[in-house]
Amino acid sequence: MNPRPTHTAGPDLALVAGLLADGTRAGFCLALLDGRAWTATELARHGEVAASTTTEHLNALVRAGLIAEERQGRHRYVRLADPHVAELIENLAALAPVRHDPPRSLSASGRRRALAHARTCYDHLAGAVGVAITEAMTERGLLGWEHGLRLTTDGNTWLAELGIAPPATTRRPLVRSCLDWTERRPHLAGAVGAALCHYALTTGWITRIGTTRAVAVTAAGRRALHDHLGLPDGLLSQA
Repeated sequence: MNPRPTHTAGPDLALVAGLLADGTRAGFCLALLDGRAWTATELARHGEVAASTTTEHLNALVRAGLIAEERQGRHRYVRLADPHVAELIENLAALAPVRHDPPRSLSASGRRRALAHARTCYDHLAGAVGVAITEAMTERGLLGWEHGLRLTTDGNTWLAELGIAPPATTRRPLVRSCLDWTERRPHLAGAVGAALCHYALTTGWITRIGTTRAVAVTAAGRRALHDHLGLPDGLLSQA
């Protein structure tokens, strides 16, 4: 005879796990990792589900605090609630088994390769390029891992020389490692990761590819990342 489960006060982990156990809701959260606010119509099209079904799923995610909604006139926009939720989704994706479904078209195959090469993970850089930047910063002593990930004194100086100033006051850790779900190695997250990604976008080192999370390293970005971190052109150019 199985003992009855004991219910105690505390976080309802099962509620969150149950929400993300649904493939459609999990797909919505993965799509929202691009950091943009999406309309319900866009998510319905992305998930290939009916508008009414999408509304039910989004309402459940809003009630659980995983996504937040904004309304502008008749339009409803949703986004991930905060960086902590984004980190949860990315970490779960890294733990999940990789599906090897063959792409249904050449364009789908190209999108998959572009995402694996370089993409945004909410507000920081991921993919092969994001991991390479993190490893190069480590090799140059800008990041230290001895007692958990930290930004070194040289790292602070390097950021200042580039003109990157992470927010002085934030609930987020200054630096945090995020296990990359395609590379299965850590890339840089936290306030510094977000500031570096924002800098790369605003200076034109990287540019977004369409409306996806994929980004491309520009010619200027390849020169800059080679000069500042020694990254080779071949790694930064998508094959």
